[in-house]
Amino acid sequence: QLIIIIAIADSHCNLWYSGDNGGDLPNLTRGLLLGQVCLTECDHPDAIVTLADEDGNYLREAWEHILMCVSRFEHLHLLGEGAPPDATFFAFPQNDSEKSKQAKSTVLPVLRKKGPGKFQYAAAAVMRGSYDSAGIGGNIAGAVTSEQMNNLVSNLNMLEQVGEMNRIFTRSQKLNSEAIVDFVKALCKVSMEELRSTSDPRVFSLTKIVEIAHYNMNRIRLVWSSIWLVLSDFFVTIGCSENLSIAIFAMDSLRQLSMKFLEREELANYNFQNEFMKPFVIVMRKSSAVEIRELIIRCVSQMVLSRVNNVKSGWKSMFMVFTTAAYDDHKNIVLLAFEIIEKIIRDYFPYITETETTTFTDCVNCLIAFTNSRFNKDISLNAIAFLRFCATKLAEGDLGSSSKNKDNEFGKISPSSSNKGKDGRQDNGVLVDKDDHLYFWFPLLAGLSELSFDPRPEIRKSALQVLFETLRNHGHLFSLPLWERVFDSVLFPIFDYVRHAIDPSGGESPGQGIVNDIDEHDQDAWLYETCTLALQLVVDLFVNFYNTVNPLLRKVLSLLVSFIKRPHQSLAGIGIAAFVRLMSNAGDLFSEEKWLEVVSSLKEAANATLPDFPFIVSADIMVGSNGHALNSQSNEASAGSDTSHGDSESSRAQRVYDLLSDAKCRAAVQLLLIQAVMEIYNMYRTHLSAKSIIILYEAMHDVASHAHRINNNTILRSKLQEFGPMTQLQDPPLLRLENESYQFCLTFLQNLILDRPPRYEEAEVESHLVDLCQEVLLFYIESARSGQASQASETSANGQTQWLIPLGSGKRRELAARAPLIVATLQAICCLGETLFEKNLPQFFPLISNLVSTEHGSTEVQVALSDMLSSSVGP
Repeated sequence: QLIIIIAIADSHCNLWYSGDNGGDLPNLTRGLLLGQVCLTECDHPDAIVTLADEDGNYLREAWEHILMCVSRFEHLHLLGEGAPPDATFFAFPQNDSEKSKQAKSTVLPVLRKKGPGKFQYAAAAVMRGSYDSAGIGGNIAGAVTSEQMNNLVSNLNMLEQVGEMNRIFTRSQKLNSEAIVDFVKALCKVSMEELRSTSDPRVFSLTKIVEIAHYNMNRIRLVWSSIWLVLSDFFVTIGCSENLSIAIFAMDSLRQLSMKFLEREELANYNFQNEFMKPFVIVMRKSSAVEIRELIIRCVSQMVLSRVNNVKSGWKSMFMVFTTAAYDDHKNIVLLAFEIIEKIIRDYFPYITETETTTFTDCVNCLIAFTNSRFNKDISLNAIAFLRFCATKLAEGDLGSSSKNKDNEFGKISPSSSNKGKDGRQDNGVLVDKDDHLYFWFPLLAGLSELSFDPRPEIRKSALQVLFETLRNHGHLFSLPLWERVFDSVLFPIFDYVRHAIDPSGGESPGQGIVNDIDEHDQDAWLYETCTLALQLVVDLFVNFYNTVNPLLRKVLSLLVSFIKRPHQSLAGIGIAAFVRLMSNAGDLFSEEKWLEVVSSLKEAANATLPDFPFIVSADIMVGSNGHALNSQSNEASAGSDTSHGDSESSRAQRVYDLLSDAKCRAAVQLLLIQAVMEIYNMYRTHLSAKSIIILYEAMHDVASHAHRINNNTILRSKLQEFGPMTQLQDPPLLRLENESYQFCLTFLQNLILDRPPRYEEAEVESHLVDLCQEVLLFYIESARSGQASQASETSANGQTQWLIPLGSGKRRELAARAPLIVATLQAICCLGETLFEKNLPQFFPLISNLVSTEHGSTEVQVALSDMLSSSVGP
């Protein structure tokens, strides 16, 4: 019968090979091999070996049935020897009564003669029909009869021949490229069936998978890739099994296989190590079992540390495993993973980038993941310290420093080069902007930058310290394009949160949700500590490397101006302080062009922060009702009024209050800004050209003119007074801003005449000064006369002209506050020179005459007026 079976199989193999009747072979082997050989001719297992050995290249899907037979014979052999089944290692423990009951129900009378317990397992397995072809979609040859069972038991001596079946696995290396892939697929399917059994899970085929992988290691890359594609999916599936014991066994089997791979030298440009370690990464991400994730970490650790000299592309998957572990929900996993990463980086860092410098980025990303650890602050701090270590290694050029790498590999810095060479290096050792250079530095710096938003103050402080220390210590290696990328994508994003999220006026802003999610205390801590420190460090960094980064001045100024523009007094104050810090440290280095950029930025900031009160004088706001609403909005809220009128009043009152707060904030910012402008001017008065000073003058004059328009708006002032103390504004509301701005304008013009800096145009400056003096005097006179006219109109009962009554106390205080500016203006007129004074006397004389007849808030104006008339006009 065997001769007939094999002959028929051979003929069908040949038919399949020639392309005819190929579909008959699987059915043939199922019916003949499994149905006849396994049961009828079980005393000749070498028939299966002969078929697999001689026609293995043509079996294709039939390998599944061949290997199933091998699995069954092996099972019977082990159980016939009295060995316990694999299920005893994987199944849940049973009590003694259940075990006894199961043994009694499965032992046949014929086996009891053989002695108690010797063949119990074999009989039970055969009676259950474990791992027959039906389990994988085939048809069984029929039920196992009592006669066949007795025949099997009486011929148990054939089990001694099972060892011959191992030749199927050892000779798998002789299969051709297509057959070995079919063989592996079939073996994986059989193993899946073995492991899927709920009663008797087995690992026979799983262990054979490790063996055949080892036997076939020497196959060409293309074939190995096809084989591993099958094995990888298999190990991932089994590694995620719900049966923890099976999953552990699978991961340990994968570890054994990986260790065999790591014993071999990886060929150049062949990243197979990365491929065979990927199942660890996938299972690490998918498995819900803590034990499996911990086992993977330990397996990877053992593989790397014991074969560190051979690890090449495997570093990538290794770091992916530990990066996944860094985000694990279990503290023990995170602690174990970081402990191993610490050892690897400290002791084996040169090996990480020996072959592929790109693994440096994987290492950095892994450390950045640990900096976000929420379990242990020390892990985060240590990870940041290791990032500093990586930056030092990168700056030293230790990446890819093995003898296998060429000298022009990125990271090789040659300060001795006399000029720019083919490798892109310059004579000062600075690396030009190569993709590699950016590729390595950017993830490290960006990761530290993102930590500036960490809610833990120690982490924020440490990250900023390492970030700016790294840039300060190694920035001399950076080219201008790289610096530009660092500023745009690493440094400036640190401030996106405050530049776009905080808006106390109540308006919608892009990052409003971020603010709502952050505790107010933490937000203030970020503003006053982290943000202030970071902005100062950015300024200092720019100053330190000014010779390289000076083309980026406009971007740095834009950053500072964006702070000043924000409707938040603290933020604006931080921006103004940083602006002054930049000027005080770098002003001496600025060219005339750069100074023009600076003064233009100051003018932009001044115009963008002009305070305004249009909502107060708008027609849809009733002063009386608004005043009441502003004073009673809290009462309305506490009363919980449901009327639409009450809600409307409360909403409108809140809106007015928000807009009023914004206007007050802008007024305060403008005071800080004009004082900063004056401080910068005083520091670099001799460095500024006439054109730059004129731009500053125009900025201050715009501020002063706008403030005067607000102060001169009687309707606005009366409504602000009706609001009462809620506004917390003096009357006029912007008097101090107006006076100081005009005072600075006078200072700029008078000093221009004295200093005569480059590009000084005397006629233009004198014209500005004369116009300014006339403007200041006219505004003062109008202000004084408006108070007198108002009082006179109130006392005129019959419409006839009455005597002007003295100014009220409020108006006198206003004029007294304006007096120093008028005194300075009169002194400026005295300094015009005889010719210029006489030329403009027709414009000045009416103003001087009105000053004589005007009531003043203090005697300062009268004294200054007397001195001016004495010196310029004479007796």
